[in-house]
Amino acid sequence: MKAVVQRVSEASVTVNREIVSKIQNGLLVLLGIEDADSEEDITWLSAKISKLRIFGDENGVMNKSLLDIDGDVIVVSQFTLHASTKKGNRPSYIKAAKSDIAIPLYENFVTQLEKDIGKKVGTGIFGADMKVSLLNDGPVTIIIDTKNKE
Repeated sequence: MKAVVQRVSEASVTVNREIVSKIQNGLLVLLGIEDADSEEDITWLSAKISKLRIFGDENGVMNKSLLDIDGDVIVVSQFTLHASTKKGNRPSYIKAAKSDIAIPLYENFVTQLEKDIGKKVGTGIFGADMKVSLLNDGPVTIIIDTKNKE
């Protein structure tokens, strides 16, 4: 799994001109799933995101997690995170999981994250043409890859 985690002051997902998720202070997570992903990836990534200390404390130091600030989250599935641009100018998405594998993993990730943060997580609509709007706070953007746990 690959995740692009963005600290936001606000974020929303719109499908067919209807807002399907909206948050204020928290995280927007773009999630890419590949065939090799497993429940172990879900557990590890959810724990990492919920405890990631990227929110400012009383001194303005990034020392607080999503849990510490009682922040909100939107998770949006994004297969293009697995794009390969090695050859030519047209990206290949061969590593991205097809929907029969990706949807259950995506849904399980959202469920695990809800357990880890103790609240509902906003989502997009899998496979839909979504318009994602955000006000990146900082900006703070972190890329996490469960296959490369740095």
